[in-house]
Amino acid sequence: MTRIEIPTPHGPARAELHCAEEGAAVLLLGHGAGGGIEAKDLVVATRAAQAVGVDVALIEQPYRVAGRRAPAPAKQLDTAWLAVAEELGERFDGLPQVFGGRSSGARVACRTAAEGQAAAVLCLAFPEHPPGKPEKSRQAELDAVEVPTLVIQGETDPFGRPKPGPHHEVMVIPGAHALDKDLDALSRTTSEWLTRVLRPHL
Repeated sequence: MTRIEIPTPHGPARAELHCAEEGAAVLLLGHGAGGGIEAKDLVVATRAAQAVGVDVALIEQPYRVAGRRAPAPAKQLDTAWLAVAEELGERFDGLPQVFGGRSSGARVACRTAAEGQAAAVLCLAFPEHPPGKPEKSRQAELDAVEVPTLVIQGETDPFGRPKPGPHHEVMVIPGAHALDKDLDALSRTTSEWLTRVLRPHL
C-alpha cells in the first residue's frame, strides 16, 4: 500500500494505492460525505478487486485531507476527482479506469464518468434520495451514465433504491446504507461484476 498526495484545483487530495499482482485496470473509489476510506464496504470492495487483478486507489477528497467534516460543493468534488483520475491515469500508464465510491462518492463517480472516460462505474449505496424525501430523486445522475454500471444497495437503505436502466444494474443485498451486514455478498458481487465488465482487459 502506498499513499500519495495529488494536487487539485481545490487543494491536495490523497490516494491510497492497493495494487494487484498484475493489475489490468484501476478502480478509483471515493468515500461518503461524512465518512472516510476506512468504511467497511470500501475495504471489502478493495480486496475483492485486487483478487481479480484490478489495482485500487482509495481517494480522499481535499476537504477530508484538510480535516473538514462538511463536504465541499458537488462541482468542487467533481473537479478534484477528475484531477486525481488524470494523475492516476499517467501513473498507471493508461490502464482502463473504473470510477466508483460509496454514497456521495458514488454520485461523484456517476457525474464524472463521461468526462473522465471511465470504462465502468461501481456504486456502493447510491443515495437515491435524502431519507424520507423520495421526491428529491438523484436517479438522473445514474441514468446519465453510458458505461456499464453496478449499484450495490442495502435492502433497507433509508436513502432509497435506484431503478435499473439500460446501462446499470441494481443488486440488492442484506443491510442498510453502510452495506456492512453481508460483506461476503458484497465481495462476491463486486469481484464477479468486475471480472465480467473488464473481461477484455483481465
